[in-house]
Amino acid sequence: QVRLVESGGRLVQTGGSLRLSCAASGLTFSMSNMGWLRQAPGKEREFVAAIQWNSESVWYGDFVKERFTISRDNAKSTVYLQMNNLESEDSATYYCAVQGAHSRDLYDVKGYDYWGRGTQVTVSS
Repeated sequence: QVRLVESGGRLVQTGGSLRLSCAASGLTFSMSNMGWLRQAPGKEREFVAAIQWNSESVWYGDFVKERFTISRDNAKSTVYLQMNNLESEDSATYYCAVQGAHSRDLYDVKGYDYWGRGTQVTVSS
């Protein structure tokens, strides 16, 4: 079965950096488009970033503003999210997910079939 395990979330100060990782198993990772999404308490889950299976294309949510970088290592079946210049509004649980075969829009959170359990990011001022 598909398993996604996120790591790297922790408490960090405003302006700091974090690198999240997501280790995948149980799927053909090298052929899967991957995404990072997040959910803050009381808010809807939102799109953060996505990367094409071959890393040729990446997509970011509007709020990212060049602060985050998504990347992947297909040899390790791992996708990363480098987050710089973190703001308090970035505090959330961050999830990695696999785009579903039916999905045509990586920005659509409903288009992801498999999700990890998430890793908590807290940005303190």
